Amino acid sequence: MNSRSKIHNSRKNAAAARRAEARHLMNTYKRPPVTLTHGRGCYLFDDSGKKYLDFLGGIAVNALGHAHPRLVRVVRREAARAIHLSNLFHNPYQGPLARKLARWSGLDRVFFTNSGTEAIEGALKLARVHAGKRNNGGGKQCRFLALENSFHGRTFGALAITSSAKYREPYEPLVPGAEFVRFNDVADLEKKFDATVCAIVLEPIQGEGGVASVSEVFYQRARELATRHGAALIADEIQCGLGRTGRYFAYQNFTAKPDIVTVAKPLAGGLPLGAFIANEEFASAFSPGLHGTTFGGGPLVCAAALEFLTIVEEEKLLANVRARGAELRAGLEKLAAKFDFIREVRGEGLILGLELAGDANEYAREAFRRGLVINCTHDHVLRFLPAFNITTRHVREFLGGLESVLAGTPRPAEQPQPGPAPAARASGMARAAAQ
Repeated sequence: MNSRSKIHNSRKNAAAARRAEARHLMNTYKRPPVTLTHGRGCYLFDDSGKKYLDFLGGIAVNALGHAHPRLVRVVRREAARAIHLSNLFHNPYQGPLARKLARWSGLDRVFFTNSGTEAIEGALKLARVHAGKRNNGGGKQCRFLALENSFHGRTFGALAITSSAKYREPYEPLVPGAEFVRFNDVADLEKKFDATVCAIVLEPIQGEGGVASVSEVFYQRARELATRHGAALIADEIQCGLGRTGRYFAYQNFTAKPDIVTVAKPLAGGLPLGAFIANEEFASAFSPGLHGTTFGGGPLVCAAALEFLTIVEEEKLLANVRARGAELRAGLEKLAAKFDFIREVRGEGLILGLELAGDANEYAREAFRRGLVINCTHDHVLRFLPAFNITTRHVREFLGGLESVLAGTPRPAEQPQPGPAPAARASGMARAAAQ
């Protein structure tokens, strides 16, 4: 079969698959009428053979790009051994992976999950049970604080600490006891943090919230207040952690550690795996039977995760993240000087955002049409999450393509800066629920 016939068959099969999706999948995603069939390195390919430079990485998941040979080798090896073993038994990879995560994080113990939202759920449960034991079973210390513009996941507990009304309101009433603090507002934090709080949850760099960074003074005050009240400081590093800032964790930009950190997206190189990691004080609140999972931490995914972390170390990818991130940010700053509708360049390492004066969605769509994979978050921020092993050539190719997108897309009407999250209205209810 010649290449033209192969492409014809590929497109025919892809179109049939999309028709099946339209008929049988629940209507939860807005997708372009293109089927991505495979990837290689930093590039993706669709059913017509078109090539795309991937600067989204499956939303921060594909940190080694696509089809990395060492990951492929491990997955093939383990698939032929044991894909799943119950957590009623030991497997060869959970212990070594937990040890490496403890060393990277500076914390002590790990629980493996299937996803980021499950890691958040587990961290919230751990904070609650720790508070209960600390207070001899009393239920007064049960409130959670989170930040405006936060995003922590789609399950009920995670949604309760997710600020955006569009995610929350269709499912209310949510888990009670959550309250939102204005982003980087120390006075608001101090006003809302009292002895009824069992945990404050924050993303050191908000991903869905527009690539916004928590300030050092805010983080440090949260650490002080959590220590004073015996509450957990939980760092959600599901998107910004595991090397994406050029450090193992984004919170390592600060002097103090959190009590619990959640991770997921890149952990197993594209396979579904999350975790929450805690210091000994909080981890010891769990005992057999208090928490569990069927699929979390299986041998195949843990072996892949161990290989991912080892590759980051052996190939010195943190240094590459810092170097390529600096090149990418410098290029974005030049674009900001050229296009007056760019308001700000945000982020660090390889989690970067470009805030625009208007709706950024059409720019993301035009980028895809031109062979660049990015997305729009928080309505007005273009988000870039490329693989850790990109090269200078990839950065230059991307910047050239992005400049063409910015120059060639009709400029949308300018929008005012977004105000406080509507979910903040739930604050009074949250405080009342804890009393």
